[in-house]
Amino acid sequence: MKKILMAAASAVLACGIGFAAVGCGTNGDIVVISRESGSGTRGAFMELIGLEDNELVAGADEANSTDVVTSSVEDAEKAIGYISLGSLDTSRVKAVQVDGVDASVANVKNDTYKLSRPFNVAWKKGSTNELRDDFLKYVASEQAQTIISADYIFNVEDAETYTPAELSGTLTIGGSSSVTKLMQALAEGYMELNDGVTITVTQSDSGTGMTDAASGSIDLGMASRALKDSEKEKLESTAIALDGIAVIVNKENPCTNLTVEQLKKIYNGEAKNWSDVDVTFPEK
Repeated sequence: MKKILMAAASAVLACGIGFAAVGCGTNGDIVVISRESGSGTRGAFMELIGLEDNELVAGADEANSTDVVTSSVEDAEKAIGYISLGSLDTSRVKAVQVDGVDASVANVKNDTYKLSRPFNVAWKKGSTNELRDDFLKYVASEQAQTIISADYIFNVEDAETYTPAELSGTLTIGGSSSVTKLMQALAEGYMELNDGVTITVTQSDSGTGMTDAASGSIDLGMASRALKDSEKEKLESTAIALDGIAVIVNKENPCTNLTVEQLKKIYNGEAKNWSDVDVTFPEK
């Protein structure tokens, strides 16, 4: 499997010289873009389409962040990828329907769009941190609901108004790139209400976020999936939002809808050409 660490420049170059690190596909061949091993989005997506993580098709391009997936699909006409619904930029890529249902917050909320997963934050079991606890109180507040509900589903009913506790200090948060965008917005909202607080949010992946939180090297870890049993032994956690996973294709791709079964065949390698999932590219 190929690793993609840089996005647009390498993709454009590949399209100019033929199939390379990202590639454009030839004769309708599908360019499969996945997230890297350890990504919560990858773990959730593979589970939702009925595949084990090790069943990912050999030769799939593995991207190390949400933005790299978007850039790779944007620059490769026959590519397919998956990203957080909250990070979808429809000016760059196109989200296809899944089983005839649009990828939208409303459809995740009414449970008609089936590709969804929780956003979790976790901290070292038994640890005490007054600032962390106050930040989590803010995350569950009415003010935070306004931020979360813009792109995600807020999972706390009857949220209360947050009142600043007049604390000071530094909070470190790290992990999932899918959760990073939301966490940065929440951190900014909290710091606006608490002048003496600095929150640093760093991006990696869900597995790293959980490992770092368990070791105590960060105060909060972010995961775009449910915690594993082995992680629950070392961590306490709470869900902060529910997010959809958008399946994205290039804007020139005529595909508008894929079934879960077709996605499974694309990502396990059974479907190698777009024609295998009933998509025909116009001749040029």
